[in-house]
Amino acid sequence: MSFRKFVFAASASLLFSSAANAQIEIHWWHAMTGGNNQVVVKLAEEFNASQKDYKVIPSYKGGYADTMNAGIAAFRAGNAPHIMQVFEVGTATMMAATGAVKPVHVLMKEAGEKFDPNAYLPAITGYYSTAKGEMLSFPFNSSSMVMWLNNDALKKAGLDPAKPPKTWPEVFEAAKKLKASGHDSCGFSTAWVTWAHIEQFSAWHNVPIGTKANGLGGFDTVLKFNSPLHLKHLENLVNLQKDKTFDYSGRTNTGEGRFTSGECAIFLTSSGFFGNVKNNAKFNWSNAPMPYYPDVKGAPQNSIIGGASLWVMGGKKADEYKGVAKFFTFLSDTDRQIAIHKASGYLPITKAAYQKNKAAGFYKDAAYLETPLLELTNKEPTENSRGLRFGNMVQLRDLWSEEIEAALGGKKSAKQALDDAVTRGNAMLRQFERTVSR
Repeated sequence: MSFRKFVFAASASLLFSSAANAQIEIHWWHAMTGGNNQVVVKLAEEFNASQKDYKVIPSYKGGYADTMNAGIAAFRAGNAPHIMQVFEVGTATMMAATGAVKPVHVLMKEAGEKFDPNAYLPAITGYYSTAKGEMLSFPFNSSSMVMWLNNDALKKAGLDPAKPPKTWPEVFEAAKKLKASGHDSCGFSTAWVTWAHIEQFSAWHNVPIGTKANGLGGFDTVLKFNSPLHLKHLENLVNLQKDKTFDYSGRTNTGEGRFTSGECAIFLTSSGFFGNVKNNAKFNWSNAPMPYYPDVKGAPQNSIIGGASLWVMGGKKADEYKGVAKFFTFLSDTDRQIAIHKASGYLPITKAAYQKNKAAGFYKDAAYLETPLLELTNKEPTENSRGLRFGNMVQLRDLWSEEIEAALGGKKSAKQALDDAVTRGNAMLRQFERTVSR
């Protein structure tokens, strides 16, 4: 063989070998920051080390709304990721994006991966499934809202951390004592103002946000959260805002640092805040279920999930989808779900993971990680507490927040603010229906 032929043969062999061994890249866009970003990176590294055919590449794309908008724009431009993390209230928008997504139940079946929707916690799967029980997206970081407590500050104010406030009136009284003991700028606060005071508040008290099971029964829902109970609650917040017994902390979770810094000793936000609390709080802390009004019959009911799920984007090759399916199987492993739960505070998404933790007595020393699970399973869900599915939910939340801010700032009465939030929200829902029916 001539030297030229030898070089050509060797090069061809090398190229063929490289092509045969090339890993298929799976791009995963997400919205996790801080300790939860570390969890995402570690999961990708562990999956990549577990096999040689696929490589998951996680990329942070900003907050939840930013990530969803970036993914939709990328799909339109023809370069969407394989996996996109979308927060729970983006579900209706993703469902309506015909052709843009590949349903998870279809993905797993085509890829030949074992997949049983009944293996996952019902409160989670119901949110991300069709009326027929077909899962559209893969549950990932599911959470619920809990009340985080600065135990050292409570003691200083003469309160007993072992007996945290259970009702809203008790929270208001505790916040006044905290203010008197030195927390001048914040007796208590919340993140995600509409999630706390409209969405979770409604489910926890078994009152509707809207008709048709809060949109789960169809897009043509009508908002109803300007009820007497909602009005009473907003009026209480408005009155308490005047001297900062309650102090507003924004539309998203950007104000959560007010808890870890010690400024706000009572703070309602996601159970997924656990990682940040664990890493940054320099005081003894705990959490408790969300408060409720004791004069509301049957309260508390059950909470609804927050967090996000993983949507598979359309237009990819079969071998790429096979890699995505294998990654989802990897994520569903019982011990891996337990590790994610312990590291992040997000819920174990499978029944087996929760039951294994329970049987091991894990929650005896880590009760704060079981609080959201107990809330979600407090009672059998009703039409008012199964969740919500409204189109344009990102924009709806901004609109509702705007009206709440007007009330808290004294620009509108609480009644006018809620009435306007409902009227404007209904108009936005009708606009969404016209868009998806084209």
